[in-house]
Amino acid sequence: MALVSRKRYAVLLCADDSEYVKKKYGGYFGVFVRMLGEEGQEWDGFRVAANEFPTDEEIDDYDGFVITGSCSDAHGNDLWVCRLLSLVKQLDAKKKRVLGVCFGHQILGRAIGGRVGRSHSGWDIGVRTINLSASSSMLFPSLKIPSSLPIIECHQDEAKLPPKAEIIAWSDKTGIEMFRYGDHIMGIQGHPEYNEDILRHLIDRLLQKKCITEKYPSEFRSKVLESREPDKETWRKICVGFLEGRL
Repeated sequence: MALVSRKRYAVLLCADDSEYVKKKYGGYFGVFVRMLGEEGQEWDGFRVAANEFPTDEEIDDYDGFVITGSCSDAHGNDLWVCRLLSLVKQLDAKKKRVLGVCFGHQILGRAIGGRVGRSHSGWDIGVRTINLSASSSMLFPSLKIPSSLPIIECHQDEAKLPPKAEIIAWSDKTGIEMFRYGDHIMGIQGHPEYNEDILRHLIDRLLQKKCITEKYPSEFRSKVLESREPDKETWRKICVGFLEGRL
């Protein structure tokens, strides 16, 4: 009887864990694996923001990669950001499946020839309803995806993509909320992995570091009262289905 090989995935961690997230959720690696992990899989983490990258040999061992959010700029030229861009181009050439979230979404956009910069509309923090394109039903035929989905957002930058990328979702705040490039790269500007507790903690950290002003926490509280809860199960199915090649 032939042995079925385990699928292996790597999370490319682009931010340091806060003590709170580390203690309560096992760090952002734990947050992502809790959302995306399936029985029989192996998951590893690489702290790319600390210049810990997979070797060329290790890359071939993985079926897919996830690029996380970050407090750094995807349009910056820090050494690790440039190394990450080179790695994404390498993964693209190998047709490895890559899912990018927030900063990861922007890095993917930049790596395939797009541009990333500050959004003219400023920060987007809170729950945002995004609109999915008509073609999304063909991209996700096995899922019954509604025409709009709420998702948690926390970003001040946005990506502009080359024509070869397909925009599959947008919002009244951000022109590119999701995109596909071929069948192996997908970016999501929002945070399908976040819950309200993580977002509240992140807002407090941004406030302490003076990255945002007091108006954002106030706006967030009022938004939470008015908005729909993110459909985390649908987001999980989209992300898992993409990584496993089922979509």
